[in-house]
Amino acid sequence: MFIRAPEAHSRSLIKAVSWRLVGSIDTFVISYLVTGKLVFAASIASVETVTKVILFYGHERVWAAVPWGRADQVAAAETVADTPPAAEPVAATAA
Repeated sequence: MFIRAPEAHSRSLIKAVSWRLVGSIDTFVISYLVTGKLVFAASIASVETVTKVILFYGHERVWAAVPWGRADQVAAAETVADTPPAAEPVAATAA
């Protein structure tokens, strides 16, 4: 793949699918309440499920590659900030 991330692709995919199940139930219920028709609600929820799994997976992979705000990056930045600067060599003075 093009993006290297510390999280396995299978984990991102399972997260995307599980989240979409929750989201699709929500979409189905809302669609049914708005239209009053089970067939319309099921159609809307099924199309939305497929497209949003793909979108969420891509979104998750991109964010997995962004170091900003991750615990390992924060710890590394704090370590660098706590390290005193190296002493600069003293230039020899000519008499």
